[in-house]
Amino acid sequence: MATSIPIFDASKGAAGERDFDADLGDSILFRTMKDAVVQYQANMRAGSAHTKVRSELAGHKKKPYKQKKTGRARHGDRRSPLWVGGATVFGPRNSRRWHYKLPHKQRLAALRSALAGKLQDGEVKEITGLSFEAPSSKAVRPLLAECAPHGTSLVLLTSRDETLWKSFRNFPRTLVKTADEVNAYDLLASKWLLAQEGALDVVLARVGAKA
Repeated sequence: MATSIPIFDASKGAAGERDFDADLGDSILFRTMKDAVVQYQANMRAGSAHTKVRSELAGHKKKPYKQKKTGRARHGDRRSPLWVGGATVFGPRNSRRWHYKLPHKQRLAALRSALAGKLQDGEVKEITGLSFEAPSSKAVRPLLAECAPHGTSLVLLTSRDETLWKSFRNFPRTLVKTADEVNAYDLLASKWLLAQEGALDVVLARVGAKA
């Protein structure tokens, strides 16, 4: 895939374009990306919804009224699901675990296709000179306004940098990830991919694509 990527300097703004050519496959694997997204979303589920059955409800087991000669239906106790405030039948339980894994090669194929789709749609921008001596949201704000004028953005770093992470973390629709931990869901969930210089090469090395 041969395309051009806009380049932005962290202090000077737009700095032209550069050619980008990488072997990311012959086609975009939409089904594989969908499977990867479902897997990541399932793994993020907390599974905290929990309803109580009769044995878990607090309260006594005394009959609300006697068995016969009242003209009303027979009841054993107020914890019955038929009563207001009683137990729940077939409700959600927190004993279920949603976590599962896709094969490693399938996850890499999804990441490769997600990156190819971003490049095809022109939503990838490279940032040079992205380094600060101290965290500074003031320096990052004009950069985001120019590179990602609308929608969400994913800032891709070559390696862990606490200064850059603290600079970007205050912006609500901005996610910061390193190139060795980013996945297909991160790319697909963000409108813009703002890659630090050299970060795309790390991703290509991960997915086995030849630049």
